[in-house]
Amino acid sequence: MDVIAELTKKIVDFRNKRDWKQFHNPKDLAIDLAIEASELLEIFLWKKESELQEVVKEKRNKIEEELADVFIVALLLAHELGLDVKEIVEEKLKVNEIKYPVEKFKGIAKKYNEV
Repeated sequence: MDVIAELTKKIVDFRNKRDWKQFHNPKDLAIDLAIEASELLEIFLWKKESELQEVVKEKRNKIEEELADVFIVALLLAHELGLDVKEIVEEKLKVNEIKYPVEKFKGIAKKYNEV
């Protein structure tokens, strides 16, 4: 069993033992994903570039918790929709390879339609 499948199984087992599947429809999981990502973003809100290294050092545990929540909800959403995470990530990387060829985008932080 690969790592993603193993993690997903642990997450689903945890959820099912608590009878939370009833709350985990795709809409609510997508909303929860945005909320969890927002909680991660909040850690960095209003911080200057010069403060980021210290914020990461001081808030590392909180960052880990919020990032874990993002991964947990994302894996649950993929599970509920019957999506293969490895497959969809690899497919997206192929699409991005075409949209963002190295020779055109190396060191450039612009969207594909801006270059």
